[in-house]
Amino acid sequence: MPKRQLNTTNTSSRQGLLWLFGAILAIQGFGSAITEAGWNTSFGVAGLLRAAHVPEWGTLLVGCAGAALLATAARRHFAKSRGRGRP
Repeated sequence: MPKRQLNTTNTSSRQGLLWLFGAILAIQGFGSAITEAGWNTSFGVAGLLRAAHVPEWGTLLVGCAGAALLATAARRHFAKSRGRGRP
């Protein structure tokens, strides 16, 4: 029985990390792209990507990766709640 409890905690930690990293990447990616387009300044991810000579659309890819992680986390959350019999 403790093994089952460990797996549940491990699964919820992974789920939490998906939400966290998804939110961070989405905010940094899209926020950096908007700030760079609107105010012509780089910060966060955009600043690091510019220093690495990545094209301007690289920040949008980071934002899309964050959105994909958020969508995966949401899909797993709703699939898990359906499996428990919740409406």
